[in-house]
Amino acid sequence: MFLVQYTADNSRTLNVDSTAMTLPMSDPTAWATAMNNLGMAPLGIAGQPILPDFDPALGMMTGIPPITPMMPGLGIVPPPIPPDMPVVKEIIHCKSCTLFPPNPNLPPPATRERPPGCKTVFVGGLPENGTEQIIVEVFEQCGEIIAIRKSKKNFCHIRFAEEYMVDKALYLSGYRIRLGSSTDKKDTGRLHVDFAQARDDLYEWECKQRMLAREERHRRRMEEERLRPPSPPPVVHYSDHECSIVAEKLKDDSKFSEAVQTLLTWIERGEVNRRSANNFYSMIQSANSHVRRLVNEKAAHEKDMEEAKEKFKQALSGILIQFEQIVAVYHSASKQKAWDHFTKAQRKNISVWCKQAEEIRNIHNDELMGIRREEEMEMSDDEIEETTETKETEESALVSQAEALKEENDSLRWQLDAYRNEVELLKQEQGKAPREDDPNKEQQLKLLQQALQGMQQHLLKVQEEYKRKEAELEKVKDDKLQVEKMLENLKEKESCATRLCTSSQDSDYPLEKTLNSSPIKSEREALLVGIISTFLHVHPFGASIEYICSYLHRLDNKICTSDVECLMGRLQHTFRQEMTGVGASLEKRWKFCGFEGLKLT
Repeated sequence: MFLVQYTADNSRTLNVDSTAMTLPMSDPTAWATAMNNLGMAPLGIAGQPILPDFDPALGMMTGIPPITPMMPGLGIVPPPIPPDMPVVKEIIHCKSCTLFPPNPNLPPPATRERPPGCKTVFVGGLPENGTEQIIVEVFEQCGEIIAIRKSKKNFCHIRFAEEYMVDKALYLSGYRIRLGSSTDKKDTGRLHVDFAQARDDLYEWECKQRMLAREERHRRRMEEERLRPPSPPPVVHYSDHECSIVAEKLKDDSKFSEAVQTLLTWIERGEVNRRSANNFYSMIQSANSHVRRLVNEKAAHEKDMEEAKEKFKQALSGILIQFEQIVAVYHSASKQKAWDHFTKAQRKNISVWCKQAEEIRNIHNDELMGIRREEEMEMSDDEIEETTETKETEESALVSQAEALKEENDSLRWQLDAYRNEVELLKQEQGKAPREDDPNKEQQLKLLQQALQGMQQHLLKVQEEYKRKEAELEKVKDDKLQVEKMLENLKEKESCATRLCTSSQDSDYPLEKTLNSSPIKSEREALLVGIISTFLHVHPFGASIEYICSYLHRLDNKICTSDVECLMGRLQHTFRQEMTGVGASLEKRWKFCGFEGLKLT
């Protein structure tokens, strides 16, 4: 039993009532025949195809056309077709015309690129006798038609309500249309449906995109507002009671920052007057008392930082010592005495570990040297001068020590030569003299040899110390040269700075004279005059002082209303104050009169 149901959009759908069928489900042939008559692929109850070689274009019951998406009365969207499957189109019967499908072996008709938001199609190849009623009859099956623009040259433009309806209309491209049963050439044609570019479609698409962009911006703004931290509470207005509360907070270290912000806001608002000046002075004095505390806190933090740096350096040096020990273990293991007893894999692991340990040790060593270089570069000019003086004294001390060591070295060398001569003489006498006194002479010879060895060792120590002192002396000389270069650079910079200062002072004298004689006393006031002139020039009817200051506060919050009004009052040829309004609406307005004042001056 077939049921036709009407949906909410007045389209009809075809449903099959399986309960009304009297065919037994156990008979697959009868079930396949029924599905074949409906133009659907025969499927079993589990969903498997009963006839694998089923062709929907064949084996139809006589008098029953196949169900197609374009059949009148069925609002069925064409299902997606695989690209490798050829599309089989059927004949479509309308009231006044008939549509015949194109040859399935021909390639699909070409279409242009789809414009964004396209709802309009171009339809060409219409019969000469085709009317707008026939066009509506053919294309109203694709969806709701908004407008039709028909031309006298057998083509028209159709605008649909939605974009997906254009895809349905493109399905009819290539069909041959025949009006009634006539075979006259004027009553036939081949439809060509393609995308059309319309300003209305583009406008609606742009409006839709703008709406989506607005929604996205609104969503982002709401997200940002949700994640934004809450704004600070507003500052209370000045009163004697609030002043006493703020004064107590200023004495408390934990509430000092909040109280200072309130005090700053009150002073910027202009709350200071003759009556409240003493209260404000006491609060400023309380704020000043925290300077010593902050300096002490800074010194304590600097001390903590220095201690932390020193701990870090000590820990790093300890780590370096341990790395050196580990590398020494690897090097000792790499010697042949122990290396021959390890296997090839163990040797490879030891060499890899040694390389890794050396790389890490070098990195830590570079880091430690970098810290020491930074500490040396942080020395100020005073420290450099002190180091130059100390190095000069050290250099002189080292020179004197080197000279004394040189003299001692020479004397020891002479003593050594004398002992050698004595030893040689004793050896000669020992060969010539009888052997009676051999024990005594042997004892003397041993004593002389021991003394000679002691003198040689002492001489070697003195030579080593002399070389070390010479190396230190060379290092001190190099440091002295570097310090002298740095002092020369500093002197050159000081001379350049003095020259620049003298030149700037010479050039500032005429400017100071002109500034003292003019009503504008500083460059800041000159900038304010320029900005206010520009603002009032675009307000020919004038503006109140509050309006002007609200504009200036956007540029700088520290601008005071009284200072701006005083500045404008001094420039009488540039700004003019006028009274506007009547009664309660009386208002003072400032106007720009610079062009008129230029003629008067």
